[in-house]
Amino acid sequence: MVYEERNMWSSLVVSVIGVIMYVVVVLQRAAGGPLTEVDWWPVMLWTIGGSIVAAIAVSIVWGIIAGTRDPDGVGRSDERDREIARMGSRVGQAFVVIAGVGVIVLCGFQAHWFWIANVMFFGFALSAIVGGIAGVIAYRRGLA
Repeated sequence: MVYEERNMWSSLVVSVIGVIMYVVVVLQRAAGGPLTEVDWWPVMLWTIGGSIVAAIAVSIVWGIIAGTRDPDGVGRSDERDREIARMGSRVGQAFVVIAGVGVIVLCGFQAHWFWIANVMFFGFALSAIVGGIAGVIAYRRGLA
């Protein structure tokens, strides 16, 4: 597995775990009450920061393990890797744009901050997850 693919897998797994943890914590804090009453923003910021740190840590540890098995190919990438990374980013960006439009609509309807922030949060999360899935599929099946 090449460097770029390992990074995609790391980000993908950490993103999925991060979103699940965020949802579980917010729902636990709501305890059956309204979600808008939950102190959500510290949980969201910790989830975002923790996911970034975790993705970097997993990538480093995985790179060290891969480096012990194949010291010559640990950090190499070629044009195919860069093309797959660009394609994954383009696929993921669509969800950021959709979330941005959703945020504008929610602002127009003067929705609660909870909903506005969560639409953007899940847009970023879907961007990372769907872009990662697209990249992993491209590594397994090739670019069309």
